[in-house]
Amino acid sequence: MSGQVQGKVALVTGGASGIGAAVVEVLAQEGATVVATDIDELNGPELAARLRKAGREVIFLPQDVTSEERWAEVVAEIGKRFGRLDVLVSNAGVGIAVPSIVDMTLQDWRRQTAINLDGVFLSVKHSLPLMRRHSGGSIIMMSSLAGLRGAANLSGYCATKGGVRLFAKAIAMECAQIGDGIRVNSVHPGIIDTPIWGKIPTGATGAGQNAPIDPEERARFATPLGRAGQAMEIAQGVLYLASDSSRYVTGTELVIDGGMYAGGVVRQQ
Repeated sequence: MSGQVQGKVALVTGGASGIGAAVVEVLAQEGATVVATDIDELNGPELAARLRKAGREVIFLPQDVTSEERWAEVVAEIGKRFGRLDVLVSNAGVGIAVPSIVDMTLQDWRRQTAINLDGVFLSVKHSLPLMRRHSGGSIIMMSSLAGLRGAANLSGYCATKGGVRLFAKAIAMECAQIGDGIRVNSVHPGIIDTPIWGKIPTGATGAGQNAPIDPEERARFATPLGRAGQAMEIAQGVLYLASDSSRYVTGTELVIDGGMYAGGVVRQQ
């Protein structure tokens, strides 16, 4: 199937790398006009330029998702250029690991919350009015397997991603109550091989070291399918939720985790 989101306008935060970049690429390949935003003003423009060269409709706008002023500017720009917004993918996020919650600084807690939770709140607050100008739409919030179950050393991250999960459900009910035709769902990746694994700081801000985590090695033991997922596999799930194929799906979770949430297996030697 091709052209699954043909004619739609999509906004993807954190779209310069990892899962976000894969989402931008897949939505653009399937016919959407995509606005990618990120604080990464090097990789973001390069991605947009590469996709435009391939005939896709993609623009990049620099954005710190914690800035409400910038949110107003970004949505206004989308309205001015395209007159509509059909798909919002709130993907931007950060993970901070600590040996124990007692080692986490309030500064790190607030930084993680500002990006992972406040940024999602602001995305919905400012995007919904533009989305409601036309009938229907899809909001997709990137949560995590850590938003469904606890993870040692990632308690702050779990708190934010669990918040995203229930926020999605509440907004889904709000949109359903209003009858605006906008569906809202959350996506919950497991261990995905993306650059974020090399960027997870540990300890206090400025004092921690990047965690030496090999996602493939971790996934080999932790996932029933025995491997890490790929960003494109998450992007395909986002595509489903963005498309009309999921028109009867709202207020739920799409878990893409190689079976981790379902349970564990003992592999035969």
